[in-house]
This record gives sequence, C-alpha cells and structure tokens, in this order.
Amino acid sequence: PLVSSLADIALFTVLFTDGQRASLPALRESWRLSGRALGLGMPLAMAGVAVPAHFLVGLDWPTALLVGAILSPTDPVFASAIVGRPDVPLRLRRLLNVESGLNDGLALPFVLIFLATAAHERSHLGIVAIELVAGLALGIVIPALVTLAWRTRLLTAEPRLQALGPVAIAVLLYAACHLTGANPYLAAFAAGSTLATLDRVAAERFEPFGDLVSEITKFAALLVFGALITPERLAHLTVGGWALAVVAIVLVRPASMVLSLVGTPLSRRERATAAWFGPKGFASVVYGLLALQSGIPGAEMVFDLVAVTIALSIVLHSSTDVPVARALRVEPPDNLPTGTPERDNASASGQERDKSSGERGHD
Repeated sequence: PLVSSLADIALFTVLFTDGQRASLPALRESWRLSGRALGLGMPLAMAGVAVPAHFLVGLDWPTALLVGAILSPTDPVFASAIVGRPDVPLRLRRLLNVESGLNDGLALPFVLIFLATAAHERSHLGIVAIELVAGLALGIVIPALVTLAWRTRLLTAEPRLQALGPVAIAVLLYAACHLTGANPYLAAFAAGSTLATLDRVAAERFEPFGDLVSEITKFAALLVFGALITPERLAHLTVGGWALAVVAIVLVRPASMVLSLVGTPLSRRERATAAWFGPKGFASVVYGLLALQSGIPGAEMVFDLVAVTIALSIVLHSSTDVPVARALRVEPPDNLPTGTPERDNASASGQERDKSSGERGHD
C-alpha cells in the first residue's frame, strides 16, 4: 500500500508539472506526431509485449495482454533529461512530453478490461469511459475556475507567493479525483496544460518549485519500490521472463515507435531517440500493483515481470539520457538570446557597437 500511494502521488505530481510545458498552442503544433505515437505506437507496443509474454513466459492470452497493457505507457520521469533540455529539438521534446503525459491515463481502460477478462469477470466499459471523461473535465474546469478567480483584485496573490497557486490547484484536483473516482492521471496532465494556457506567468513561477517537488516524490517512490525488488522475489523468474524484459525495451518499443513515425518530418536521429526513450515507470508500478492485489491467476508472475522490466528500464534509460541529449544538442545562432543574462548582454553590447561603428562609417 505504501508503494502504491507514493507511486500514485509521484505520477500525479510529474504529470501536473509536465502538463505545464504543453499549453494548448503547443499541443496543436505537436499533435500530429503525438497522435501517431498514441494512436498507432501504443497499440503496437501493447500487442508486441503480449506476444512474447505468451510464447516466452507461457501466460494465457488475457494475462499476456494485461502485461502488454501495463508496460505500454512510457514514463516522463526517466525521459526528463530529454524533455527538460531547451537545447534538444523542440518538436522531439513535445512529442515525448505529450506522449508520456497522456498514455498513462489512456492505458488504464485496457488494464482494467484485461484484468477483468483474466479474472473471468465482466468489464464495465461504461464506467471506465465515465472515469476518463470525468478526469479530463475536472482537469480543465478546476484550474480554469481558479485562474479566473485569482484575476480578481480580492483574490490576487502577492508575486512571491504566486508559485503556491498551482499547488492549491493540484491539491484540489487530486482530492476531487479520489472523491469522484475520476482518472487522476489524465486530470493532472490536462490541469497543467490548462494552467499554462490560461496563466503562463503562474506556470512559469511554479516550474522551479514543481520540479523540486517532483524530484522528491519520485525519489521516495523509487526508493520504496526498489525495496520490493529482492533477489528472493526474482529468483524464480525463468529465462523467458528475463528475455521478455529485454525484448520489451530493446525491440518492441523501438519497432512500434519507428513504424508509427514513418512519413513524419523528424530526422533519423530524432526518430531513433523517440524510439529508444520508451522507459517504464510509475504508471506501470501502479498498474502492476493493481494486478498484484486483484488476486487473478498468475498475479505474482505479472507483477514480477513488470518489476524486472521497470528495473531494467531505469538502468538503461537513466544511464543513456544525458549522452543522447548532448548528441542532439542544437546550438542557437549568435544573434539569438540564449537564456543566460551575461551572454545576452554581451551579445547586445556587441551588436550596439557594430551598429554605432557602421553609422560612423556611413557619416
């Protein structure tokens, strides 16, 4: 229960923070690429994991599809070195950010459906659809109402306290989702995007604080989750189980992403990066624990397969993100702002000197 609660809070926090990097104009610009990744790449990854889970591990098809659904969402946490670097191409950052932000909530219906099928129960598709729609609606309505309220003179915030406004929105939203049963992950990303669209200043003031809170919750969740992955727990995994983890990360994700991005304007290096960064993280932890607590046949095996895949993903993606980001680095032209005040002032002074000397020469 502790791991489940920490992973839930960490995932909510990360999605809320990352959503503020995806305002409505940014979503419009990047939706063609992100839509391909979500609409084509995600189902391909789900099926691509289910096939080796059936043949390599020996799971029945409903349970194999459940494993595929649990491992299909990617995690924004372990791709943060790519998404959070301004010197990486913008369209690639938006693709990974929007994909990892939305696929957590979109994978939940499939997890619940295959979970009910594996337990030989009837899946309630209508309830799942209502939860998704409710999460999206709460993620838009609550931040919209709050941002409109604090524009009034009575409720406006002192500038140094403006970073706490998004915190209040996050607390209200998290409570509302758990009281109503709405999907908290879609709600978190939608709320961050809505806030960035309606009040960019508040989102920018919250960003440093939000990043720190995200790092703290991620560290706590990973620390407790890592305590579950003991040699005794994984000793009974067969060679097929370990092979599944490797295949899911090294073959399935790259192949599904490459196929979904065929015909897009991305360069070869950008496609390769998008294909490689399909890390598994907090959403898979939450869904894996959901399967473990469900009591279905093979629940222990499902969780162990998910756990070893996540552990391998952490090692591989966390050790390759910085080198890949440096390889993709795009240096800005000398006459554009770099974000560093000293360099910008020096560049502006140089331009003024050149302009003055040119005017004197003309005179």
